[in-house]
Amino acid sequence: MTNNNEKMSREEAGRKGGEATAKNHDKEFFQEIGQKGGEATSENHDKEFYQEIGQKGGEARANQRDGGKSDGSNN
Repeated sequence: MTNNNEKMSREEAGRKGGEATAKNHDKEFFQEIGQKGGEATSENHDKEFYQEIGQKGGEARANQRDGGKSDGSNN
């Protein structure tokens, strides 16, 4: 925690802001902003974007199941 003479770190400010938002809004609020974000993302990205992030997610999940073993690629 910071005292009055120190600036708050970005991490602390983000945490405090997130906690305040969670106190002031309900589940429906978060569902609505999530949906809006998903719609904006789909308007700004093409099929290849989703294929790439899906592949990365699948590889990360496979690495978790394999105990962190990797084929050495960064793709």
